Amino acid sequence: MGATTRALLVSCFHGGGGSEMSHRLSLRPRYPSMLRRPKGVAVAGGGGDGDLEAAVGTGDQEEEEKVAVFSVSGMTCAACAGSVEKAVKRLPGIHDAAVDVLWGRAQVVFCPAFVSENKITEAIEDVGFEAKLIDEEVKEKNILLCRLHIKGMACKYCTSTVEFALQASPGVQRASVALATEEAEIRYDRRIISASQLIQAVEQTGFEAILVTTGEDQSRIDLKMDGVLDERLIMILKSSVEALPGVENIKFNSELHKVTISYKPDQTGPRDLIEVIKSATFGNVNASIYPEADGRGQHRYGEIKQYRQSFMWSLIFTIPVFLTSMVFMYIPWLKDGLEKKVINMMSIGELFRWILSTPVQFVIGGKFYAGAYKAMCRGSPNMDVLIALGTNTAYFYSVYSVLRAATSENYMSTDFFETSSMLISFILLGKYLEILAKGKTSEAIAKLMDLAPETATLLMYDNEGNVVGEKEIDSRLIQKNDVIKVVPGGKVASDGFVIWGQSHVNESMITGESRPVAKRKGDTVIGGTVNENGVLHVRATFVGSEGALAQIVRLVESAQMAKAPVQKFADHISRVFVPLVILLSMLTWLAWFVAGRLHSYPHSWIPQSMDSFQLALQFGISVMVIACPCALGLATPTAVMVATGVGASHGVLIKGGQALESAQKVDCIVFDKTGTLTIGKPVVVDTKLLKNMVLREFYDYAAAAEVNSEHPMAKAIVEHAKKLHPEENHIWPEAREFISVTGQGVKVEISERSVIVGNKSFMLSSGIDIPLEASEILMEEEEKARTGIIVAIDQEIVGIISVSDPIKPNAHEVISYLKSMNVESIMVTGDNWGTANAIGKEVGIEKIIAEAKPEQKAERVKELQLSGRTVAMVGDGINDSPALVSADVGLAIGAGTDVAIEAADIVLMKSNLEDVITAIDLSRKTFFRIRMNYVWALGYNVIGIPIAAGVLFPSTGFRLPPWVAGAAMAASSVSVVCWSLLLRYYKAPKIFAVDDTAGRRAYHLPKQITLYISHTISLALLLLE
Repeated sequence: MGATTRALLVSCFHGGGGSEMSHRLSLRPRYPSMLRRPKGVAVAGGGGDGDLEAAVGTGDQEEEEKVAVFSVSGMTCAACAGSVEKAVKRLPGIHDAAVDVLWGRAQVVFCPAFVSENKITEAIEDVGFEAKLIDEEVKEKNILLCRLHIKGMACKYCTSTVEFALQASPGVQRASVALATEEAEIRYDRRIISASQLIQAVEQTGFEAILVTTGEDQSRIDLKMDGVLDERLIMILKSSVEALPGVENIKFNSELHKVTISYKPDQTGPRDLIEVIKSATFGNVNASIYPEADGRGQHRYGEIKQYRQSFMWSLIFTIPVFLTSMVFMYIPWLKDGLEKKVINMMSIGELFRWILSTPVQFVIGGKFYAGAYKAMCRGSPNMDVLIALGTNTAYFYSVYSVLRAATSENYMSTDFFETSSMLISFILLGKYLEILAKGKTSEAIAKLMDLAPETATLLMYDNEGNVVGEKEIDSRLIQKNDVIKVVPGGKVASDGFVIWGQSHVNESMITGESRPVAKRKGDTVIGGTVNENGVLHVRATFVGSEGALAQIVRLVESAQMAKAPVQKFADHISRVFVPLVILLSMLTWLAWFVAGRLHSYPHSWIPQSMDSFQLALQFGISVMVIACPCALGLATPTAVMVATGVGASHGVLIKGGQALESAQKVDCIVFDKTGTLTIGKPVVVDTKLLKNMVLREFYDYAAAAEVNSEHPMAKAIVEHAKKLHPEENHIWPEAREFISVTGQGVKVEISERSVIVGNKSFMLSSGIDIPLEASEILMEEEEKARTGIIVAIDQEIVGIISVSDPIKPNAHEVISYLKSMNVESIMVTGDNWGTANAIGKEVGIEKIIAEAKPEQKAERVKELQLSGRTVAMVGDGINDSPALVSADVGLAIGAGTDVAIEAADIVLMKSNLEDVITAIDLSRKTFFRIRMNYVWALGYNVIGIPIAAGVLFPSTGFRLPPWVAGAAMAASSVSVVCWSLLLRYYKAPKIFAVDDTAGRRAYHLPKQITLYISHTISLALLLLE
């Protein structure tokens, strides 16, 4: 699996790395290479702490680079892309070039002083393709993805308000706001609107916004300044830092002794910044990484601390109020003391409760007033409005009653101070538990971020490339091209490639692959993985936010932001929920009040301490505070958050709620063959020559024709041909007039001879007759599940190469298990029918489509969709990407090409077929929990509101006091979050010993409801972990 991991690392997250072949189709740059300049021109580069490779060729200044994107027409396969890329890279002044055959684009990073766009266009046209310069890359670079942390959102009303405000801002293409993460993700055009203006747009709606990232192609670091800073020193520091190449922006905060610097990691790094600050101040000021945790995590901790303190303070005041109104009244000697009159009919107990409940109402509960005011200002009432209305009604009626008693000699007052105080206390407790629970939904991300080591060992080199020393540094201070020493048992501090040593690295924490992967010189490594044995020297290539670990975290975070379509249901309800509840509350009070005035019910129904107005008021308040829009709003996002995090820990990267929702509906999976059902590394197992010629000469022609192809079969032929030559880097004969036909073969001219390598249909379409002997050989190979590749020279077949691609372990068990899940499996391949049938029979797939071109794969998927099926496509290659996009759910094998990974909805990082089952099973379990969340949230409101309104009171005498209703409301949100949290204990299905009768398995609702009830016992344990 070593190749799997490396391919995933570079293809999925960086688009660059050690494997050159896997990146020809990526528009993202690989490892930075030196500029190719004409002879005699000085090369600009960096020295520093690098080794000899980095130290050689330093110059005075670096030439300006430019990025150009060209439209290239006529490319049909990866070999075409390779030809274009090679032609461009031969030009002087080219820094890097990447070609995307799927979209017909070529991106070139070049030095305008040595080569122009016209020269690049001519070079592409010289190899037989049409090229045209386009300027869309400039537009694309201006489209950024900004993330904001938003404080104060309480329910779906809040998120809808913020989302609408952001969407209405000019330059915003898309905005998504998540209540569970309290974050907004905005795709915007920085030419029209800036990140600061986005923050202003959010703050105009009444919420506070904190910038997480602007999405610009630069890194940002916060440094703590230790020393005395005056205005003169700040000016010196600012000018010194700004003079560094790559520094974009610098901001000083004198009060916190903090400086925030934005920079381009390709040109400078944190150590350079710290050294400049120290030297500019003559050592009087030292800089270090600002001791601050992740902004979102720190905010979450601050919010938890704030609600805990508020709840504890509210208890200090509320418990005496509760005791004096509900307990002490049944203790005679205490009751007499509390009922002593102070002024007219106002008693000591009433005055005492009034004094204690006032700080709870206006100080501790002040946040609900602020939230309600902002909500009403923006015209979207939320839960804060319901709480403020309910508690204010109870409090101010009690104040009125007590004041009336103080001014009257015969009025017996009844107060509800305990109602308002206990309501606020229980709601604060609920919010505290809810935030605790929501914090656990992103636990998987926190665990991923904790994988990075705190320190790293930096190697220092002299000008001749010899190691002269080493020092321990903060891992956050690693810069590009640094060489890091990794000892046995230590963690790899940064993404990079091995320049010295060999070892085995445990990558299970990133990829889920349990077996350690062998590493040697030239192999890529991932930051956060563990070195098992041997010492490694690693050249850092992707640091900080560019690392694979950070990229995985960002992908999971983006997935958690993406809304599932089922969430629209909650959005529609939330829009009318609060106004409807307020209306129901008023109607409840009015109905009971009018009924009491008209004596429509017996007077005995009214408690001794109340009158009909007060009874009606209590029913109205109960209705208002029992309704909970938060439970509806949290039903989907919390489950999606946990599921995406759990999926990542199992090596399954799910790109959002849409993918989860579609995956749980899948009833048909289309598998590609090569690299999906098979290992994807074909090997030559036999060769049959039909003409008298030397075997090595035969393979020289075949390898020269296939060397530019990306197809696994072509690679197998080239690798086999290399074994026939003693030298390590054999140079193949030059191939001209290269023509590639996707899924069939290639035609070339080699040494003035026409060479055709491909399948049977390609030979027939090229006018070559297939002799009987060749046909018999092909049939025999097909029966053995092998692929016969025909080689023809000068229109005559000279031999057949037999290539075999081993089937992946457990492929048969996976197909059987999918059948037990009522999911039909279909195989679509470009290979011949004989090989396809043999593979299908071996893995247990009955429906097979062979000799299919890429566009035909997509057509087959669409045909299945038209027949009413929900289709998933599993593939790994460029030719699978159209089908991956067309399918309801695209699952890309992690070791596949970056084009396939970009096109997919789910990435299987381990490249194991078992993870197809994991993805579907996890999505089904997630959406079962979402459905149960909605059943609970809706059922709670549908049942709770009528009970709070008093429908049971006439027949049973049962009524729900407002403070109990408030406690129930708080518990509803907590229970929904905790039910989603139980997904953390998800275990992937075991695929062995599958029972054939399991196909008739179905979810039984009564059993699942029983399970739901039994799991609620675990809620307190979850919160106390």
